[in-house]
Amino acid sequence: MTVTAPPPSPRLLSPAYAATTVGMFALCAFVAFEATAVTTVMPTVAQRLDGVGLYALSFAAPLASGVVGMVVAGGWSDRRGPAAPLATALLLFSLGLVVCGTAPSMEVLVAGRVLQGLGGGAVTVCLYVLVGLVFPAVLQPAVFAIFAAAWVLPSLFGPALAALVADTLGWRWVFLGVVVLVALAAGLVAPALRRVAVTRTQIPFPTGRLVWALAGATAVLGFELLGSRSGALLGLAAAALVVAVLSLRRLLPAGALVAARGLPAVVGTRGMLSASFLSAEAYLVFVLQEQWGQSPGQAGIALMIVGVVWAAASQVQAWLGDRVSDTGAMCWGTGLVLGGTVALALVVAEHLHPALAVASYVVAGAGMGFGYPRTGVAMLAASSDADRGFNSSALTIADSLGAAFALSTSGIVYATAERAGTDPFLPVFVLAAALAVLATVTAARTRPPA
Repeated sequence: MTVTAPPPSPRLLSPAYAATTVGMFALCAFVAFEATAVTTVMPTVAQRLDGVGLYALSFAAPLASGVVGMVVAGGWSDRRGPAAPLATALLLFSLGLVVCGTAPSMEVLVAGRVLQGLGGGAVTVCLYVLVGLVFPAVLQPAVFAIFAAAWVLPSLFGPALAALVADTLGWRWVFLGVVVLVALAAGLVAPALRRVAVTRTQIPFPTGRLVWALAGATAVLGFELLGSRSGALLGLAAAALVVAVLSLRRLLPAGALVAARGLPAVVGTRGMLSASFLSAEAYLVFVLQEQWGQSPGQAGIALMIVGVVWAAASQVQAWLGDRVSDTGAMCWGTGLVLGGTVALALVVAEHLHPALAVASYVVAGAGMGFGYPRTGVAMLAASSDADRGFNSSALTIADSLGAAFALSTSGIVYATAERAGTDPFLPVFVLAAALAVLATVTAARTRPPA
């Protein structure tokens, strides 16, 4: 009697999947690096290009344009498969890096950041589609786990690496150095794309959703550019604000903007968390350098510590599981973000030791790690097969546009305070604390209605 051994279980690093796995991990990590690590060098960039007035916009731009890239890539991939949209996304992302790395002015750099966001948002969506087409179901959870690691690692090591590159080669190589690496990673993924057999479909392209995403992204960026002006331009800023709100009403579940109980409040909590945390993060390195005279490398260490604490808090909430409800985790998370941003504002106001500023933001990072993952869990729990895709998209849009709008507002607040001759950093952190208050209130309403 002959016994046939069962076939070996597939592995991510087996010959059939190793190149694709490494390439996809690298692409995800490069997008994450450019989204997080450049925070370390951006104060230097803004000063060298004489563009501090556009500092906040350099962060808001890729977040806003990324929403447009996500919508386009999702619709295009559904109709024609991920190969063409991924190639286009990588081209846009790389072109944005080149524009940023060679920018003669801050205006040109912001334009490059817009291209980066378009490409980066589309790359993320295309990689998710590719997972479903290339990897068997048994390996897909592991693939998404490495994607999570690809986002965590740049927050741990990216700031210090970016500071080192800026000190040794110059800040421009923080952007230009990634272009070659993106090309190498794309080469690893290309064979898998050629093997994918995709049946073209007649699924309608989400034109309406794209129009509202484009309108929302444009309005958010226009609000920052016009909000610190006067006269007719200030009226245009108000119009941009109205367009942004109307766009969000179309792109998010009904009631999300007023924190209606249940799923709308979950989406609102995600947006407010990102808005508060990222608007403070963008100016943390800046204030450490300006107010306390720290180097980019020293300031980058602060972001690295925050990344470690965020990752640890995420593991804690996962370990606790059902012992803490989703609503409870979000309430604790938003409460910690509120406490951290309030403490940060007080440290800046009183010019206390910079270590206290870092410690305050570490508390906020713990809140993000504890509460942020549960927004996704709560969203899926409140979704059905009929609306899971829309709700997932809405959560991501609230995340990106919420942070972009907060960054645009912080840019207006900073410029206004600077013109008035007062400390421009304090009102920015007060704004972040006010957004954390809204996040805390919204989180309390995430429990599903009876």
